[in-house]
Amino acid sequence: MKILAILCSPSKNGNTATLLNRALEGAKQEGAEVELFSVAGKDIKPCDECRACAKTGKCVVKDDAEPLFEKMLAADGIIFGAPVFFYGMAAQAKAIIDRTTALAVPGRTLANKVGGVVTVAGSLGLVDVVKDFCFYFFSRRMLMANYVAAYSINPEELKKMEKCMQAAYDLGRTMAVLAKANFKYPVDLMGRAIAYGTHTK
Repeated sequence: MKILAILCSPSKNGNTATLLNRALEGAKQEGAEVELFSVAGKDIKPCDECRACAKTGKCVVKDDAEPLFEKMLAADGIIFGAPVFFYGMAAQAKAIIDRTTALAVPGRTLANKVGGVVTVAGSLGLVDVVKDFCFYFFSRRMLMANYVAAYSINPEELKKMEKCMQAAYDLGRTMAVLAKANFKYPVDLMGRAIAYGTHTK
């Protein structure tokens, strides 16, 4: 059982990393193998919507997203860490979400994996990040474990927020426990690998 944390921040040692590492400690407590993938210093380009991946499940853009996708496919649970920049998720997080459009063909999907999210802001924006990831998990047919959202200015301040740090630890534990439960989305209800909308036809 493996839990992957994706640090979607240009900072390797900021608030988001603090919460993700605490969550991974909780996952390890439940016997999970854990890994943290940081996008800091990585080349992850935005989706160009060529749609070539719809047939192959492979993105034609060759950059550091490709090895990340393999890690995501191999994981049983994925915790996204997304800081809030200008009242919304950091661009690095959105780029990863958009690029995983490629992971939607039989044998290369995120379906049935457990999802979690941590996010930190200095002001507004937390609810939007959590909401966006909720819809992302639903559209990928993943099981959402929980989220942790915090207001904090720096990691040292965050570490003193005992209830917040405990919530992150508990998120990691929950991720591992749910992954061990071997959740499976009903095959006959899978539909397409996108969320159902208000379609009229």
